Amino acid sequence: MGDVKESGEMNTSERLVGIIYDEKMCKHHTPDGDYHPENPNRIRVIWNKLLANNIPQRCVVLKGKEAEDKYLTAVHSENHVNLIRNISSKQFDSRRNRIASKLNSIYFNEGSSEAAYLAAGSVIELAERIAKGDLNSGAAIVRPPGHHAEYDEAMGFCLFNNVAVAASFLLDERPELGVKKILIVDWDVHHGNGTQKTFWNDSRVLFFSVHRHEFGSFYPGNDDGFYTMIGEGPGTGYNINVPWEHARCGDADYLAVWDHILIPVAKKFDPDMIIVSAGFDAADGDPLGWMLCHSIWILCNVEKVDGFCTSGSVEAYPFESTWRVIQEVRKKLSSYWPELADELPLKLTSQNAPHPHFLMSNSDSEDEDEKAPIIVSEVVQEVMEPFSKLKVEDSQDQVVTSSSSWRTELSKIDIWYACFGSNMWKPRFLCYIEGGQVDGMKKPCTGSMDKNLPKEILWKIFPHRLYFGRDSTRTWGPGGAAFLHPDSSVGEKTYMCLYKITLEQFNDVLLQENVSSNQMISPAFDLAALQSITNKGSISLEVFKSGWYHHVVYLGNERDIPILTMTCPISDVERFKLGELPMSPPSKEYACTLVKGLVEGGQLSEEEAIAYIEEASLKPLC
Repeated sequence: MGDVKESGEMNTSERLVGIIYDEKMCKHHTPDGDYHPENPNRIRVIWNKLLANNIPQRCVVLKGKEAEDKYLTAVHSENHVNLIRNISSKQFDSRRNRIASKLNSIYFNEGSSEAAYLAAGSVIELAERIAKGDLNSGAAIVRPPGHHAEYDEAMGFCLFNNVAVAASFLLDERPELGVKKILIVDWDVHHGNGTQKTFWNDSRVLFFSVHRHEFGSFYPGNDDGFYTMIGEGPGTGYNINVPWEHARCGDADYLAVWDHILIPVAKKFDPDMIIVSAGFDAADGDPLGWMLCHSIWILCNVEKVDGFCTSGSVEAYPFESTWRVIQEVRKKLSSYWPELADELPLKLTSQNAPHPHFLMSNSDSEDEDEKAPIIVSEVVQEVMEPFSKLKVEDSQDQVVTSSSSWRTELSKIDIWYACFGSNMWKPRFLCYIEGGQVDGMKKPCTGSMDKNLPKEILWKIFPHRLYFGRDSTRTWGPGGAAFLHPDSSVGEKTYMCLYKITLEQFNDVLLQENVSSNQMISPAFDLAALQSITNKGSISLEVFKSGWYHHVVYLGNERDIPILTMTCPISDVERFKLGELPMSPPSKEYACTLVKGLVEGGQLSEEEAIAYIEEASLKPLC
């Protein structure tokens, strides 16, 4: 969608959408591996769905960034920050679970600290880039979530209050960016108690939360989310709660609240930025929320209030209780927001849906909701054109059907995939084709759609530099991963195992190397890319930009078939040289696969293979 200059100016008329995601946030999971509703798939599925629909390549993909303590302590106590920073360390091994058990709906493991720091820091990073003008809008795909986390306590799956930390950062740490007023919209099905308390006395932040409340009986189970809670001191009137009285509120209910509370107030408040706590548990089918939202709600950074949008039409009328809540909220806040002072016409509020039935059943049996009359709300229309064009398919069947044509085409094209790391060992590489894992791997591979074995295997030596960098991998744990310098160099020598596979399989391997999935609605590396790379020598795939191996390099031909490998781009090589990315030898298990590949491939003896790997690990990167 265009490049961003270092100055923050955009050299394109297109609106730039940023996405930030880091797989390391998936390290936070239950210590015993048991199922929990707040689990790594919460963000991994979102990211894979975006990849499958080629959305990241139309956005600016940012890398995760850990928050600094000084920004966290602007929202949380030093004791709380110290606890989250250290909870994953060895010194807490014996008491980590005991500490978690004393908190409300919280678990900890060895990856919790890093994930929490990344979640908060990533929201800061995205918010700052938008405030600077590098981006128009963006989505931070992060976990653990944040809106329940209070000043001195983790609760409700939340460790740090990510949104509150980012808002505080912009207002107090970066005033030169000109963000003086922030609207926080929290549409999670639960009340954002932690965010509310952070800005309870602050008129610079308008906090709006719509949530299932049920008169204090729904989590977090108190009166904090009632409509009478409007803030104190300078913040009076700047805290707006819309508390649903029951489950099964849907699109019509939410749009009524948008039309008759949020949008009138937001226009008057005229924020410099809108930040959303975008919990998805108000969606139809969520096992905890029991709501019926189907629309995709998106908000963005604004010069004026840019607006709110929905996807598709809105079905049914609001419940009678929804109109009652809306009128109570408007009455309570009318002295602070005159835009809410007028009575809603009876003709409008008398159009409502019958009281919901509560059935413990699948939505398939609830036909009456699907047959309701259609009403399209006149919510602001001129909004978020970048997101409105990013269509995401709704079902796996659609993904498979729409992707079948390119797979058929690319299955007829052969390439040599040249491996220089653990994939040199055939059993390890076959994990990417057949699925599964070998000894030493921490997790299995999904495999390719086409599970046919390589048609041929051969070995070659190339004049490129092999080295090891990064400090850990999700597949092998602590230790560096193998990288190949994209440029050739006289005097360098790297052994590479070449597998003759189809271009379709190569796309699936690319995907698994970068994001651990095999759902692709269109190829990342197609015939046009194959033709282009033979002239350019290498291509970086924007869709995988956050992955380590998104740079495809052309190494020549073997029997008129192109030889391709994947590694990092030159920019990462420079970062390794400067120390911005760590150089690190491989773990014992990872190195063992390299040795097995070289020995079983008949290239080196075991002693020679070990020496080859040690030299690549220790030799400075020039």
